[in-house]
Amino acid sequence: MDFPRPVSRRLFIGGAAATAGILTLTPSELALWAQGPQNGQGQAGAQGQGARRTTSEAEYDSYAKLSSNENCYGPPESVIQAMTRAMKYANRYGYPDGNITQEIADHHGVKTENILLGAGSGELLDVVGLTFLDSPSKKVVGSDPSYGSVYQQATTIKADAIKVPLLGDYRQDIAGLIKSTKTHYRDVGFVYLCNPNNPTGQIVTKKEMKHLLNELPEDMPVLIDEAYHHFVDDDDYATSVPYVLEGRPVIIARTFSKIAALAGMRLGYVVAPRELIVKMRAHQTGTINALVKWGGVAALKDTASQAQVKKVTVDLRKKVVRDLKQLGYESIPSEGTFFMVHIKRPVQPVIEEFRKRTVLVGRPFPPMLEHLRVSVGTPDEMARFTGAFKEIFTGPNAVGGKSGS
Repeated sequence: MDFPRPVSRRLFIGGAAATAGILTLTPSELALWAQGPQNGQGQAGAQGQGARRTTSEAEYDSYAKLSSNENCYGPPESVIQAMTRAMKYANRYGYPDGNITQEIADHHGVKTENILLGAGSGELLDVVGLTFLDSPSKKVVGSDPSYGSVYQQATTIKADAIKVPLLGDYRQDIAGLIKSTKTHYRDVGFVYLCNPNNPTGQIVTKKEMKHLLNELPEDMPVLIDEAYHHFVDDDDYATSVPYVLEGRPVIIARTFSKIAALAGMRLGYVVAPRELIVKMRAHQTGTINALVKWGGVAALKDTASQAQVKKVTVDLRKKVVRDLKQLGYESIPSEGTFFMVHIKRPVQPVIEEFRKRTVLVGRPFPPMLEHLRVSVGTPDEMARFTGAFKEIFTGPNAVGGKSGS
């Protein structure tokens, strides 16, 4: 089948010359941040919040970028055209926005009062923290490792996190989350789950999710991050949006960064009961630009492009995992746009070895310090990764450390 075509600089800027002025990060600012020193939380800042290396634009473009779980193919033509047409609103404060809130509400079968927009789901995770960790004594309960932005936000606002280790098979410990929440009930502001989990790609099954919500105190907010929802094939998984319709205190976070390839444009939303939306709205920044609102509407409607991206991504992930297994390296079963392979040695030096070979891979995720997270890129990028992997781990020129099976 034909692979989606990565969007070129000429294609997009030719149609929307001023787009770069809206983006918050330049290529040199973005470059190699994922390889920077860790901030002590085990996450270098998934939105580029950690230390960054700087490099030229040409050098940045030369890398196989498998570090940040991005959609390597770029926005589909339908989205680019919608954003290009919206350029006529670039000089306006008040402008038609494609009715995006209504479009999202219709997509999920909820009311507009159940939707809150944000500049990427990352902003909204911060909004949840600001809303429900409203005193230094408040804590968030979540799995470890998981997407660290929520825990970092808790630390920033002088709250705290209760981190529950993953199970031996790297699934999230639902019983442990329930126990920790009940034990510290008076101090818990909300519970956080990333489903599928980042960095492991493992899901919380619909049965497990139902058990969790039934066992937690009925007034306990639960933030469920579904950033990778669109890539899941496992029949035991289901979105948790229906719990919002039941009136449960559940907050579902979604992003246009992954399936719609709009990471640099920043658009996300949450679906939640009205009373929770009202509380969160006080902390919303309102920094979403005109272009991405129209792009988001187009992305929701372009289901064919979404299906194609899902297929090529999942197929390529499975192929690379098989190839690594043949080399003697097992990966954790993943339902995301990434996977974690057990490399049998400390991961930090290996990250640097890949960088020397112009391949960017994921940062360390303590305590899983012998696992390497790899985002799924284009076929060419994954071929470069596999070639570099063989150089580093196998053959006569393998880099020092344990290698082979």
